[in-house]
Amino acid sequence: MPKTLDATCSSQPIRICIVAEHASYRFGGQDVLPLHYFSGLLQRKMEVWLVVHARTRPELESAFPHHKDRILFIEDAWFHKLLCRMSSLLPRRIAESTLNLFNQLITQYRQRRVVRDLIWRESIDLVHQPSPVSPRFPSLMANLGVPVLVGPMNGGMEYPETFRKTESIMCRISVSLGRRMASLANSVIPGKKLAKVLLVANERTRRALPACVRGQVIEVPENGVDLKIWTPRARPSGAGDPGRKSHDFVFLGRLVDWKGVDIALEALVRVPAARLEIIGDGPVLGRLQSFARRLGVSERVVFAGWLPQTTCAERLQSAAALLLPSIYECGGAVVLEAMAMKTPVIATAWGGPIDYLGEGCGLLVEPSSREALVQGFSSAMQKLIECPELGRRLGSNGRKHVEREFDWDKK
Repeated sequence: MPKTLDATCSSQPIRICIVAEHASYRFGGQDVLPLHYFSGLLQRKMEVWLVVHARTRPELESAFPHHKDRILFIEDAWFHKLLCRMSSLLPRRIAESTLNLFNQLITQYRQRRVVRDLIWRESIDLVHQPSPVSPRFPSLMANLGVPVLVGPMNGGMEYPETFRKTESIMCRISVSLGRRMASLANSVIPGKKLAKVLLVANERTRRALPACVRGQVIEVPENGVDLKIWTPRARPSGAGDPGRKSHDFVFLGRLVDWKGVDIALEALVRVPAARLEIIGDGPVLGRLQSFARRLGVSERVVFAGWLPQTTCAERLQSAAALLLPSIYECGGAVVLEAMAMKTPVIATAWGGPIDYLGEGCGLLVEPSSREALVQGFSSAMQKLIECPELGRRLGSNGRKHVEREFDWDKK
């Protein structure tokens, strides 16, 4: 039998079940968050289990070889695969508010049965659902007999006004209907309504929560940095040490349209001395490679693909700056990772980067138009090339800010 809520406040360590659709370093984004909680609690000798989709089984079993019995997988069914294929044919925003939502709810329904069995079999005291991070996305983790904690969530985002105008009418109508359906769904599917605690990253996300929530709402950033990985390494002395390369810039993230990598490529055209390494993979990779060739910058661009975290840290440490021209970035853990490596950040002044980039930690570009973003990023790149001291100052400030506010150990 699980302990009561009062019992969880005693000296006995609580037993925790973390449930999320995916948990993956490779997928990145919100899918990394469950792993930070799972690994962090394991390191602290806590009794913790993880319930996730089986798509990441090989990665997780390799990452946690001694804790395989603590990870429970939900296998893919034929209808999951069918819905994934269908959603790939739709614009992202339409797919997210329709087929993807339905697909994730099916996964949660199957997870809920596994979680209920685990609660009784292992005397679980608390269920934590750190993702999906969307404040509007319904949760099926209700009426489990133990307290449920949801979050930290981060969302309530829109594209910048000038980019919203470029969306099709059908897309805008679908997104609007999807959000109304989500509000209704949260009344019928009561996970967030009945959650004991809901964690939100910022006031924007708090405002986006369903009106029906009853639990305590606490504000805490959803992202952090593992400073055991994201810490500048001492470089060997000698002539072979290249140090930070003032002309080399890096993008790190999933290659999807809203990340704005095409904007970074256009900015590169205007800074002939600069080079750009693009680390990551995704559905628009081929389109970006073709675009680089059309712009005539392919010789100054490296598409590195997906790389392990330790290699990404090394690449960030040697770069002049991280570029993040995203127009739909709720969080942006990569911003914190760059700051941790003392690497300055050039980012769109929209969403998460504004929350993370404290004063004097990076350069923000207003997304008043596409041309303004291209010009702003190219100007910022040129400024860092011409003034390496500025980059060192921004990088040092960023590292201090991360140590103070975003260290996962402290979180």
